[in-house]
Amino acid sequence: MNISQNKRTLMMSGAVMGLLGALLAFMGNPKNMAICVACFIRDSAGAMKLHTASAVQYMRPEIAGFVCGAFLIAVITKEYRSAAGSSPMLRFLLGFIMMAGSLAFLGCPLRMLIRMSAGDLNAYVGLLGFGAGVFTGTAALKRGFTLGRAYPSSNGSGAVLPVLLIVLLLLYNVTALFASSETGPGSMHAPVLVSLAAGLLFGAIAQKNRACFAGSLRDVFLMKNFDLLSIIGGFFIVMLAFNLLTGGFKLSFEGQPISHSHHLWNFLGLYAVGFAAVLAGGCPLRQLVLAGQGSSDSAVTFLGLLVGAAFCHNFGLAAGAAAAATETAEAVSGGLTPAGKTVLVVSIGVLFLIGFKKREKTDKK
Repeated sequence: MNISQNKRTLMMSGAVMGLLGALLAFMGNPKNMAICVACFIRDSAGAMKLHTASAVQYMRPEIAGFVCGAFLIAVITKEYRSAAGSSPMLRFLLGFIMMAGSLAFLGCPLRMLIRMSAGDLNAYVGLLGFGAGVFTGTAALKRGFTLGRAYPSSNGSGAVLPVLLIVLLLLYNVTALFASSETGPGSMHAPVLVSLAAGLLFGAIAQKNRACFAGSLRDVFLMKNFDLLSIIGGFFIVMLAFNLLTGGFKLSFEGQPISHSHHLWNFLGLYAVGFAAVLAGGCPLRQLVLAGQGSSDSAVTFLGLLVGAAFCHNFGLAAGAAAAATETAEAVSGGLTPAGKTVLVVSIGVLFLIGFKKREKTDKK
């Protein structure tokens, strides 16, 4: 069945993805995070001791699930294509910038939608930034930006990342080699098998419906095509219903879990994510799905996301969450450090250099 045939099936597939996110939140994942790709990559980087932020260290089974679910369904439906060679270092850099922007906002576009469904008005500010970033990236595409052509490679090349992630997940659960959070978001998670199963199904559906948060807006700006927005609509409606039914909805800027109200940096964080995602050919979720269906280029982008998470936490570039005052501690406004702000602004400048640099004409042979 081709679930990308029409808007109705796309919306239904998005609703199923929303149900999976709600299930994971109900089973133990942080409710306002549920199934955030950037957050889960950050937690996994911590589990591998690539950073030492003790509150966010857990090998999230969903990451392996996303990639392997896309891999399995692509093999079954004969859509698996192993390819590589399209500007790998630029893709790594774009992945790094996507993570830096996500950690400035405290979430990827998927978590932005989840936070919106919980009434977090800061996420709506982020949405404006994300839309502006996608629009800027689309303008670069119209001017001729491209990362070049990927070329067929051996089937084993495209299978490396799915196999590696499964091996890491197994080692995490049967050895003491990795780190695990005892408090904070990293300590909150659904049972391993539930997380893995949900991730597999989520990845398989995302491969079939071509879900991409940047791609959905890009298609609107480029072609006035609203089809992929149907997926987002289905996901949002289910998560909104979940939050309303469980008491997780609170319409406000303040008091939202794992967030901050520094509006400029929420805007610019997701601006960078949207801009970089269009240049890279997909948001963090789409990159994992493409890696699963054989793209070594997207696997390199994933490595950029992973290293970016480690770098941001090791050097204090990730935003801190706001916290209310308690009997023993003063209120904390959260937000980015001066170093984090500098890196984010520089990253946006780099995106403009990449996307809008003058193209050299090549002679046709």
